[in-house]
Amino acid sequence: MNHDDWSRLAVSAEEAVSRIASGHRVFLHGAAATPTPLVSAMAARHDLEGVRIYHLHTSGPASFAEPDAAARFTSISLFTGAPVRKAVQEGRADFIPIFLSDIPGLFSSGRIPLDVALLQLSPPDSHGNCSLGTSVDAAKAAAESARFVIAEINEQMPRTHGNTVVPFSRISAFIRSDRPLHEHLAEPETVVVGRIGELIAGLVEDGSTLQMGIGAIPDAALARLKEKHDLGIHTEMFSDRVVDLVEAGAVTNRLKSVHPGRIVTSFVAGSKRLFDFVHDNPLVEFHPCDRTNDTALIRKNDKVHAINSALQMDLTGQVCADSIGHRIYSGIGGQMDFIRGAALSKGGKAILALPSTAMGGRISRIVPELTPGAGVVTTRGHIHWVVTEYGAVNLHGMTLRERGAALVSIAHPDFRAELRGDLRRIRNYSFE
Repeated sequence: MNHDDWSRLAVSAEEAVSRIASGHRVFLHGAAATPTPLVSAMAARHDLEGVRIYHLHTSGPASFAEPDAAARFTSISLFTGAPVRKAVQEGRADFIPIFLSDIPGLFSSGRIPLDVALLQLSPPDSHGNCSLGTSVDAAKAAAESARFVIAEINEQMPRTHGNTVVPFSRISAFIRSDRPLHEHLAEPETVVVGRIGELIAGLVEDGSTLQMGIGAIPDAALARLKEKHDLGIHTEMFSDRVVDLVEAGAVTNRLKSVHPGRIVTSFVAGSKRLFDFVHDNPLVEFHPCDRTNDTALIRKNDKVHAINSALQMDLTGQVCADSIGHRIYSGIGGQMDFIRGAALSKGGKAILALPSTAMGGRISRIVPELTPGAGVVTTRGHIHWVVTEYGAVNLHGMTLRERGAALVSIAHPDFRAELRGDLRRIRNYSFE
């Protein structure tokens, strides 16, 4: 298919979204792949009501979640990103707690029947196939199960390999664009985050297969792995730091059992350098998140090291990672999928990392009990390694008293005496 064959069929954003009707259920492509021109055109329609928009974290303005859009659109997050947190907190939007691995099945099974999938795609190739580019995650299932596909075909969207194809013939209407993708730039590293990164890097062995979340702590750990050998990547997402490891020769994927020789991911978030890296790169495979996050598949690789973060942890090892009390902050995501997969992997390590304090050191993140309303994303039965800037402990196989003492030992020194008192009160435990 040549460029003129398809590009002449492009329509305006207003015409493309005219296929959305009141009461429709709409899937919205997320992260770097958020189709911003279509989002703006949809939000500008004042003739709609009762449209439910299902999405993971999106980039750019979430105009559909603003107060003046509440009667027309309901944002329903499967993983809550910054653009809609305020709307969720104020009751204009909602959130579904769910494992990332289970999301595609919501759409493919008809549990949530989709009318429209709003996607951002790469241009069609000579075979008439577009790709989902930087985010396959749940978008593949949405593209296959929705009645209509409305797309932004962006000349700058990378063409990615793996299970990413959306046939051009599947598209009901599309706009054509040539704009940079939304970038997610790395946060500056703090002293605390750097120390946590050092401790995590010390746990990672040569030949490990890595999964890492997004943010300063995973980035700090990855930045310290350049001297490792034969690392592999099987993850739900990755960012620029993985490119650094590939270029340093630390990542070869040579020892992986699942897709050896190739990086496996569900989506990417980062800079243009990252997008250029994945473009037409056959050594990077994108798959839906029910495959990347399938525990039975994850465990087939040896030495899976899952690196994730938390907002709060109690003295028994219960992990809150999706909310601050009742206030939804993110989502369950793939943390449980990979923590369990790593634990079942031969030689694997499930690593949960968090700074010891929050709010400028005023409160401890290790607490006697979770804040009321806090969501337990990872249970105390699943927790293994916990890392703060004060050390790393492995809670697996420890009693409640032992794990309480271990967590106190890596809490901030300003809070240890208080936490010891809490542990005595809760467990009738006496410290030596």
